[in-house]
Amino acid sequence: MLHIMQNDHVTFDRNAVRLHRDRAARTLGSVSGILDEAADRLLERLDDLTRTFPLALDIGGRGATLPGLRARNIEVISTDLSFRIARQATPPAVCADEEFLPFGAGTFDLIVANLSLHWVNDLPGTFAQIRHALKPDGLFLASIPVLPTLSELRDSFSEAELAISGGVSPRVSPFPALRDCAALLQRAGFALPVVDAETMDIRYRSGLALLRDLRAAGETNAVTLRDRRTPSTALFPAALSLLAERHTSADGTIETPLHMAILSAWAPAPTQPKPLAPGQFTTSLNDVLNDDSSRK
Repeated sequence: MLHIMQNDHVTFDRNAVRLHRDRAARTLGSVSGILDEAADRLLERLDDLTRTFPLALDIGGRGATLPGLRARNIEVISTDLSFRIARQATPPAVCADEEFLPFGAGTFDLIVANLSLHWVNDLPGTFAQIRHALKPDGLFLASIPVLPTLSELRDSFSEAELAISGGVSPRVSPFPALRDCAALLQRAGFALPVVDAETMDIRYRSGLALLRDLRAAGETNAVTLRDRRTPSTALFPAALSLLAERHTSADGTIETPLHMAILSAWAPAPTQPKPLAPGQFTTSLNDVLNDDSSRK
């Protein structure tokens, strides 16, 4: 596994991310099934809640999240780093950088980010801005790809490049681990954070089809330390051959599951329940255990 470390948290080239999303504005329809399924899994969390959310912010939803929010009678403002994608969204829409959100304190009842925050260099900082833009007791919902997403592709490229050139350059985005996500929410000052794991079973007939979908979604390599030189003509065939050799299932498809962390957390508010401090409990654990034993 390739671990990318860099000073000042500049892991990703944000200009490259924007250019990739601009290019993808014309091709998002070809990957709408994946984006829509992820959005459905995220927004179904709203159906378990009794409260309403009059105004929501949709960060980088690429058209997948907006219909589900409006179907739940929620007014929505959409944002995207790409001007071309923002222009395609149903108004009102704003071209905005997730790292510098242009919204005042307490603006939204709900903020949703569906598969859009994994190119952010400072996730705790972005989370803090999201919390700032929420009203007290406002809800933040997000889906983020986590490890081991694309580990099959990452390992295949690393091994092929090492064999061909004797070195390895980052060609697949690094992702956070599931266990890190709750800590990031707490660090940003959210209350009542919950992180669930979801896995989407995605299969391709070829590794080339996977690469095409990544490009169509605006998800190609934007790691700052990427090698900008033209790769060896042998690299892609060798990497895709390894991918097919090691990850082709019995039905002839290549398994590339999307592992997601589903995050939900609330902007702090005085009305929220708070855990009791040590010493405030009225019943001891021993009493509960002894009572249970006496009933057997």
